[in-house]
Amino acid sequence: MAKKITMIIIMFTMLVGIISSFSNSFAVTGNEVLNSTQATELVEIKETAKEKLADYVEKYGSAPFGVAAYILNIVRIYSIPFCFVGIAVGSIYQYVLGIRKLDVRDRGFMLIITFVTILLICQVLPLIFAIVVNGWRG
Repeated sequence: MAKKITMIIIMFTMLVGIISSFSNSFAVTGNEVLNSTQATELVEIKETAKEKLADYVEKYGSAPFGVAAYILNIVRIYSIPFCFVGIAVGSIYQYVLGIRKLDVRDRGFMLIITFVTILLICQVLPLIFAIVVNGWRG
């Protein structure tokens, strides 16, 4: 009964938050968007991404290899927080929830092993790619 009441309260607060966020949004004209700093920041982010991609294409000598290296670098960067969150969830399953249930404990252990493996692959794959493309291709 306490779980149901808690879930109803959480859902109610989320609904109130969503409704209040919609009521505070205002219509924005095209000139205000063009003059805003957010638009200039987006353009700057786009330009820096294009420059980085061009650097990778120049470094690896062709467009497909440069794009692959750029994507592998992005995967390498963003895999770290994703895998740490997965390892934390697996640890919670194994050490907190799995104290009394062995199947939950095994699920947590498998989550930890899976996310550590994904982390290692995502961190080593760009290095292997660079060695193969630059080393063997010449």
